[in-house]
Amino acid sequence: MKNSITVKPAPAPRTRVLSALAPPAAILAALVITWQVAVTVGGVQPAILPSPQRILQQGWEARTAIWENTLPTLQETFLGFAVSLTVAWTLAILIDFSPGLRRALVPLLVASQAIPIIAIAPLMVIWFGFGMLPKVIVIALVTFFPVTVGLIDGFNRTDRDAINLLRSMGANRWKQFVYVRLPSALPSFFTALRIGIAYAVTGAIFAEYVGAERGLGIYMAMMKNSFRTDLVLAAVAVTAFVSVCLFLLTYVAERAIIPWHSKERRSRHG
Repeated sequence: MKNSITVKPAPAPRTRVLSALAPPAAILAALVITWQVAVTVGGVQPAILPSPQRILQQGWEARTAIWENTLPTLQETFLGFAVSLTVAWTLAILIDFSPGLRRALVPLLVASQAIPIIAIAPLMVIWFGFGMLPKVIVIALVTFFPVTVGLIDGFNRTDRDAINLLRSMGANRWKQFVYVRLPSALPSFFTALRIGIAYAVTGAIFAEYVGAERGLGIYMAMMKNSFRTDLVLAAVAVTAFVSVCLFLLTYVAERAIIPWHSKERRSRHG
């Protein structure tokens, strides 16, 4: 009697997406319903804690103002994160090629995280004004560390057998980097990228909150001073939505750039 093995078909992409989104969506819905009921039954004043229904309603009515302030925040986020990625890649590659630089720069990178951004941000406004530059610098300071460390860690995880094979074939250091070390580091890079992009939006909001002419951060500060708690929370909801969208886009980019890693990850998780 022959043994037969039944291969379970892989779920469709749409099914995988729905199964991944269903649990957090259910928890979020439960929290919103609880919030709505608690505010309604408890008779809480909207200036103290508005209901989700009021936040949605007032946010929709103020959608033009919120959108006009969202665009500068997105611009600052993209510019600051682009600078952060450039610095991170440059430092990580230099460190990978030079053990001496590794010993010199890695402790400084770790020490840089002890600098409180909340104290540096106001100084950036004093030094560079209320324009784009101080916000870009703050975002870069907030986000470059996890990306740099992720790349350094990815380069260190390179398969030594593959490196030795290339060396035996006469490949120089640069070819070893391009053909083995760089592809090996990309999964760690995208993991760090997700951490960095989540910090980027928060960094932009904080930089605007300290001093700006436009943006969601200054919009929140203005609404707070006007005791419009509902519009403050509406702007917070927009900020969270933007952060989640950017976070999910990193998976799209990862799947396009290193599709083999996405397949390996799916196979590991069944």
